[in-house]
Amino acid sequence: MVNISAARDEATVSPLDGAATEQVPENAGQLSTFVFALFFIFGGITSLNDVILPKLKELFTLNYTQAMLVQFCFFTAYLVIGIPGAQLVKKIGYMRGAIAGLLIMMVGCLLFIPASQTATYGLFLLALFVLGSGIVVVQVVSNPLISLLGPSRTVHSRLTFAQAFNSLGTTVFPIVGSALILGSLAGLSASQLSGDALEAYRTAETRAIVNTYLGLAVALAVIAAAVFLFRNRLKGEQHEASSPLAGFSLLRRSRFGLGALCIFLYVGAEVAIGSLIVNYLMQSHVLGLTERGAGDMIFYYWGGAMIGRFIGSYFLRIMSPGKILATVACGAIALILVSTNTQGAVSAYSLLAIGLMNSIMFPTIFSLACEKLGARAADGSGIINIAIFGGAVVPLLTGMLADVSGSLGIALLLPALCYAVIAGYGIYARRPA
Repeated sequence: MVNISAARDEATVSPLDGAATEQVPENAGQLSTFVFALFFIFGGITSLNDVILPKLKELFTLNYTQAMLVQFCFFTAYLVIGIPGAQLVKKIGYMRGAIAGLLIMMVGCLLFIPASQTATYGLFLLALFVLGSGIVVVQVVSNPLISLLGPSRTVHSRLTFAQAFNSLGTTVFPIVGSALILGSLAGLSASQLSGDALEAYRTAETRAIVNTYLGLAVALAVIAAAVFLFRNRLKGEQHEASSPLAGFSLLRRSRFGLGALCIFLYVGAEVAIGSLIVNYLMQSHVLGLTERGAGDMIFYYWGGAMIGRFIGSYFLRIMSPGKILATVACGAIALILVSTNTQGAVSAYSLLAIGLMNSIMFPTIFSLACEKLGARAADGSGIINIAIFGGAVVPLLTGMLADVSGSLGIALLLPALCYAVIAGYGIYARRPA
């Protein structure tokens, strides 16, 4: 990386602007490690939704549409907080913005305590919304910051490498979460109980969720304190002053506007599939696993994304990011078709392998859409975070389709349609902006 100690107080070139002359912070290595940690944390916590969802579905005897409200409330935070989060980061800076996001996440974790004590589904949804709000702020910081910490020519590769740590979190957290949360399910079912017995069962069974998130709250408080010590380490940070809604003008740029749409569709497809994995693998014609056994296999879905991102960070340096994006999107469609038209292990593992196809999609779409945004990078990141609201909409629609059709296989055709649009964008954006 370039050493700019002689000019560290001068205006720093903002991420993704593709300028010929670039200035990279001299402590970029340390800051990169910090950003990798942020990716690991918010990725891991997000993936726990895939473990909580079947737990709450059983405890509150929900259908697929009602259960998908877990993802809807969590990802609605991106719609509500995306713009305010970007404005907050522009006002207080990347490092302090990260601290604020971590503290909000901590509050969200602590809200699981009253939710469990009252055994109220609505309070769980509120806790997830607050938790998601903190993650939005952290993500507004993370994506443009990792782009700032190196030359623009390697931004696709660098962002994909950072996303690999996100996938490391989504791989590790479900393993622990499945053991702590799903592993506590009793032999009986909430559908067999009523009245006081049902309330007592729900309260007892949700304690596992509370204990898990209490541990996360403590960890987040420690990390926020550590980040506070590094709050002044980023020099020459610049943000363009603009109104809160100014970022929407970026949608007039076709490359950015279509990219935002693809982020909406990608996150929606990824979350919808991840949310259904447990129930999908429990089906008798697939693997017929128990809830705990199916929960343990989420590891393969997110693990594939992690491996793919480490590999993809290399290939994105030597190949067209747009062409790679189109290729993996077509691969995801093919795997969905294979899974929904087969049985047993082939059906199961072809669905899980979609994680490998997902691996480079988010960072590649983000970097393709945000090329040469310059000082408007925070605005662009805010809009992209709003687009992550797709994680609320597409899973809910997928759940509704599953309820109406009575088939998870038919419901998966909606994520396949999302991947088709993403493949088209990869072809469209195959050349540099």
